[in-house]
Amino acid sequence: MRAIAARAHTHPDGAVRRYGRSTIDRWIRDWRVGGLVALRPQPRSDSGLVRAAPELFDEAVSLRLELPTRSAAQIAEILWARHRVRVSPRTLRDQLRRRGLHREALAAEPKVFGRYEAARPNERWITDVVVDPWVPFPRRPDSIRARLFLIVDDHSRLLVHGRFHPVENTRAGQEVLRAAIVRRGLPEVLYADQGAPFHNHTLARTCAVLGIRLVHSQPYSPEGRGKQERLNRYIRERFIAEAEHAGIEDLAELNDRFEAWAEQVANRRVHAETNQTPIERFEAAGPPRAADPARLREAFLWVATRRVTKTATVSLEANQYSVDPALVGRRVELRYDPADLSLIEVFFAAKPAGVATPFVIGRHTHRKTPQAARPAAPSTGVDYLGLVAAAHDAEVVGQINFAQAPLFDLDGEEQR
Repeated sequence: MRAIAARAHTHPDGAVRRYGRSTIDRWIRDWRVGGLVALRPQPRSDSGLVRAAPELFDEAVSLRLELPTRSAAQIAEILWARHRVRVSPRTLRDQLRRRGLHREALAAEPKVFGRYEAARPNERWITDVVVDPWVPFPRRPDSIRARLFLIVDDHSRLLVHGRFHPVENTRAGQEVLRAAIVRRGLPEVLYADQGAPFHNHTLARTCAVLGIRLVHSQPYSPEGRGKQERLNRYIRERFIAEAEHAGIEDLAELNDRFEAWAEQVANRRVHAETNQTPIERFEAAGPPRAADPARLREAFLWVATRRVTKTATVSLEANQYSVDPALVGRRVELRYDPADLSLIEVFFAAKPAGVATPFVIGRHTHRKTPQAARPAAPSTGVDYLGLVAAAHDAEVVGQINFAQAPLFDLDGEEQR
């Protein structure tokens, strides 16, 4: 043992150390009693406890609970003033944090979010935009990221409508909302996030005209959007992955396949929470509340305010229009379809004041109007989404009663 104690020993970490004879003798005694386990480092019996003035720790806890904003240094000062005992602020901070009493945890008010579900179909629609596939895919130098605009019914989990667009703007959001209303009726509430397509005066006016209450989620507060997020994940896993596997030629093809998949698959799967398919749960309430066609058209017009010049003209999107000379110097409201800038309705004091006659037209559509996609290329083969689309087409054709369709002769006249 003396020879071992006299030598320097190199540890696995490279450190060189010496050990006294008494230390080696103690290790041998421990090994004979408890084996190798007895040689392992044992945790201190007072681990995690305040070893210096432990009787003051309960008071430190009370001081922190009394005023959660008190810092560890401030608590240490209070203990010194009361008991003339120095306690390290770092020790107090570590001990308080170990017990979940750090200031951040106590200052934050806990929030409990209950599960919410609309009581009936069309009571609340939830909107979102999913930025995902490259189009065309496989990716090419001219590929763009497509934006999938979605609307889901909160009660039934029905995918009300969805469409891929090349840009994420107000007009794209309007087109999806209008198609959803035409197809599924009017919602009572439209729940949207803070994104630009859903947080603008145009959408606010649309909802006001149609009697829809527009509600926006709070920034950095995703609660209330769980159903939408789960649907987004489902779409990525079940549709987008298959679409990319099959190849995406253009937006037209992608939208055709998505429409078929939504009706044949997404809306006909049995939902785990409702134990019903979304379409069954949606249709169980009967026909939805339809929108008046004239009001629907009015709701989706865009509005701009202009002052009529001395020459009785107004400008819009670099175009010049002539208006009633009686409106010279007045501020008027222009209502128009951004896809057709040749027809502009003029309003003064909320009353119709004729139309603006095109004077100089340099742009026929608003710059934010989505442009038409390239024609779809011929199908290159059969895949999963192709089969879904074929089934969808067959079902639609099967709903047509050809026996009741009128017959026409070769001259185009109906046969009696």
